[in-house]
Amino acid sequence: MEARLKTLAPELAAESFRVGFADDGALGAGEADAYRHMMLVSVRLDDGSWVNFSSSTLGVSQHADWSVVAATICFGVGIVVVALLLLRWATRPLKDLALAAERFSLDLAPQPLSERGPAEVRHAARAFNTMRERIQRLVAERMQAMAAVSHDLRTPITRLRLRSELLEDDSTRELVDADLGEMEAMIDSTLEYLRGGVSSEAMRLIDLVSVIETIVDEHLDQRHGASLTGLTSAPVLGRFLSLKRAFSNIIDNAIKYGTAAQVTVTEIGDNLVVTVEDEGPGIPEADRERVFHPFVRLEESRGRETGGTGLGLTIAASVIRTHDGDINLANRASGGLRVTITLSKAKPHGARFSVPENLDRVEQPIATKN
Repeated sequence: MEARLKTLAPELAAESFRVGFADDGALGAGEADAYRHMMLVSVRLDDGSWVNFSSSTLGVSQHADWSVVAATICFGVGIVVVALLLLRWATRPLKDLALAAERFSLDLAPQPLSERGPAEVRHAARAFNTMRERIQRLVAERMQAMAAVSHDLRTPITRLRLRSELLEDDSTRELVDADLGEMEAMIDSTLEYLRGGVSSEAMRLIDLVSVIETIVDEHLDQRHGASLTGLTSAPVLGRFLSLKRAFSNIIDNAIKYGTAAQVTVTEIGDNLVVTVEDEGPGIPEADRERVFHPFVRLEESRGRETGGTGLGLTIAASVIRTHDGDINLANRASGGLRVTITLSKAKPHGARFSVPENLDRVEQPIATKN
């Protein structure tokens, strides 16, 4: 260092500066050797004063302190673990909230969501519980109001039906009875739609083939073109009356607007696929989503012979989706409409299929092709 300084500043005499190490005894480091990496420099200025300064220096070899490295790694791992635990604690209530929202159903007893976690999450859970209670109360009040209206409407309809029996003109009496029957069917369909999938019937193991076979047999008894092929047994977990109402609407539509219903039940993986094909004009692609909307009817179905409320497919789609299924419409290449319903197959595990005792007395809803 001294030779380097003389080369860079030859005007400095040897007595003009001094260079040394602190561990040479200049600072009295002693056994601690605290200044072994410090260099001391003194430079005399022109006015005769001296400037003293020190500079850090490194030895020719360095050795890593592995204890410090290990402590740093452990500290970093600890921070990551604590952060993950805190993140899980903070996001777990959000996961429960999302799961509760997915499982929310109007036909099940509400289970309050646990209000725990950070303040924001507790506030969101409290708001969700309040919203669910309001929805349940709103639906219950709406159903009570509609039930009262239905009862009030059925009373004059019944009186009119009794009075129509006194008419001497048979053709007039038949027309009046047809109008009254259409009014009753409209009331039933509207009430079913307003229930929004709410049903007091419990979920049970059902043979879907038996349900569809009952509907097909009823149409065969009326000399309608209907057939059922495919599986002989198709277990599903669902509500019997709701499923029968949905498939009745779909099959009735096929017969009413397509002159015949060809029903096929197949199995694809863990799913059961039911296809209902008819020989009618089909549905334009632009209307295939619209026909599922309530009270929507295509122009071809506005006559008395194909009347209805425009709720048949709406109710069917609602029932299928409440059973975690799917329904799709497509026109056949050879002509006609194909309705495809997909439901999850249930595993009986030795359980017996359940069929209501009053199967023959189940009221059939009016079927409409929206």
